[in-house]
Amino acid sequence: MTAMMQRITLLEKTVKSQTEEIRNKEKLISALEKKRLRTQTGPEHTHSNSGAYLERRCQELQTQVQQMEEFLSDYGLVWVGDETIDGSTESDQTHSSDQSLWDGGTSPARSFSMNFDLVLQRIQDLNILTGEGQCFIQTTASGAKLAKKDPVPLKLYGNGIMMFDGPFRSFQEQSTQRCMQDLMDGYFPSELQQRFPDGVPFEVQDRRHETFLVRLPWDTFPGEGRAVYEEKDEESTKVVSLQSPEKKLTTDQFLRKLPKMVVKAGRVINIRNSLRETLQVSSDSQSSSSEILVDTPALQTATSREQKLNCKRTPPKPVITLKVKSEDGDQTYMVKMWLSETVGHLRSYLDQHRGSNESGYDIISTHPRSIYSDDDMMIQSCGFSANSTVLLQKRKLTSQ
Repeated sequence: MTAMMQRITLLEKTVKSQTEEIRNKEKLISALEKKRLRTQTGPEHTHSNSGAYLERRCQELQTQVQQMEEFLSDYGLVWVGDETIDGSTESDQTHSSDQSLWDGGTSPARSFSMNFDLVLQRIQDLNILTGEGQCFIQTTASGAKLAKKDPVPLKLYGNGIMMFDGPFRSFQEQSTQRCMQDLMDGYFPSELQQRFPDGVPFEVQDRRHETFLVRLPWDTFPGEGRAVYEEKDEESTKVVSLQSPEKKLTTDQFLRKLPKMVVKAGRVINIRNSLRETLQVSSDSQSSSSEILVDTPALQTATSREQKLNCKRTPPKPVITLKVKSEDGDQTYMVKMWLSETVGHLRSYLDQHRGSNESGYDIISTHPRSIYSDDDMMIQSCGFSANSTVLLQKRKLTSQ
């Protein structure tokens, strides 16, 4: 209301000055016309001719002024002259006439300088103008209710602003400068005019002494970490290990993420109970898996090394994992061994786990077809790959 009163007072002063100026110009025109007619015609025709001419000229000027005012009004502008009584120029007095809420965007370009105190003062005036805290009647499906205008959250930082829920807008951006300049001029930001044509209150948080730090996308990587390190053996063979901590959900945790019931074809299905039974059957089948991990010194060393990753490590020996299928094929033994161990060590690990076997067995491979009967043969010399599979075959008894 204070801003409106100031503008009304200024307009009244402008009207008075224009009226006085028109009166002075009319006197000047009258004097000049009298002088011209006096020189062109005799004294007997001066009075009658000058009166008709001045009346016609005045009508033309009034028509021209009216046309100019209508033209400016189409663009929401008001012409106030070259200089007003209080000394302000036309660039300072050319404003929009749309209820004095929005800037017409016709202000000339100027250097931007952020004034936090002025912005807070203007926002306070605009909030009063929009009826901050006042209730209005809002129609609903069942009738009507009293409601309040939801304010627009605005955070002012030392290096920019954040409107609504973001994103952050730096003062270096042209759109941010226009927004703040509109507020400092006493108008609502023009970018909100289409969304809030009647204006909207602001809820301001003054954080001018804080600098907003823009976080890069990779600073908040949602995945799990992975550690890559190099291991070297005595023969300078490089082995790159990749560890990925995996977090598995329990059955109950997984089921809680699902809806309790779903409706399909008019039937209500308890999806949690159905999936629980399926998962339990699957877990029972997995528990009865035929893969058996055989305890070996290489396995014990690998397990202890994983538990002491943060401690100083010594270069480990090269390790290989063999899959050994039993004679009937129902069981698979997972044997982790060093390459420096022998076939005899493999046989002893299997015998310790399976118990003594009087009939004996042969260790064979299918691709290529080989029988490893030499217990002194090193694993490295057998040509096994990282996850080779070998078979156990009953040894045929020879008649003596």
